[in-house]
Amino acid sequence: MLKMMFLSLILAAGLTSGARAEPTPIVIRVIAKDAKFVGTEMGGVTITLSDADTGQVLARGQVEGGTGNTAQIMKDSHARRDLLANDKAAKYTTNLDLEQPRRITVTAVGPKLPANVANSVSATQWVLPGKGVAGGDGWVLEMPGFAIDPLDTPNEIHLANGKFIPLHVKVTMMCGCPITPGGQWDANKFEILATINQAGKPPITLPLAYGGTASEFTAQLPTNGTGEYQVTVTAFDPADGNTGLARIAVVVR
Repeated sequence: MLKMMFLSLILAAGLTSGARAEPTPIVIRVIAKDAKFVGTEMGGVTITLSDADTGQVLARGQVEGGTGNTAQIMKDSHARRDLLANDKAAKYTTNLDLEQPRRITVTAVGPKLPANVANSVSATQWVLPGKGVAGGDGWVLEMPGFAIDPLDTPNEIHLANGKFIPLHVKVTMMCGCPITPGGQWDANKFEILATINQAGKPPITLPLAYGGTASEFTAQLPTNGTGEYQVTVTAFDPADGNTGLARIAVVVR
């Protein structure tokens, strides 16, 4: 009799010791610093969820959707827990089957467009089985930077065409939001500069002028004759330190 009771207790303990996995929803959004959500317009952002203690990748995907409502994000006054995202604001959604609490790290890399502008941000927190991070705006990460895209700036010029490198770039917030003089993202409040470097010569730095079309900026960069040059374009916001950079190699013959 005692043996039967002992076996029953062991069986009962075995049945109750295995925790049942619970679906746990996670919603990730990436918001550009001082701007709107980063989404499909900029090629998306890659999201990776991993176990912070083991490094195991739990989920990976892309944010999809738009930048959200400008007034809701940038203009309306916000009280505690007010939503910034509307239904169309870009997000990545996944469900994790968790059997126990896990410390989860979310890493966002992007945007994918234009080339070479991607930054990386990450955050870590505990997540409980069945109690996800999906309420409100979800799990929001801030992506710093400016997206700088060289347009029709040539990679090679000839002195017969003049002693200047014609520089033409597009500069936006990381969400693709436009920069214009006096606009929501005011070009007059940003420092958008080009520095031209040639080996053995002192660098020359000049401001870029607004080109008349949203987010487009131009300059005529003086050269020291033939040779290889590297042009570095920077965008900087003195108000919050937000910074972007792009490099362009040019050969003058």
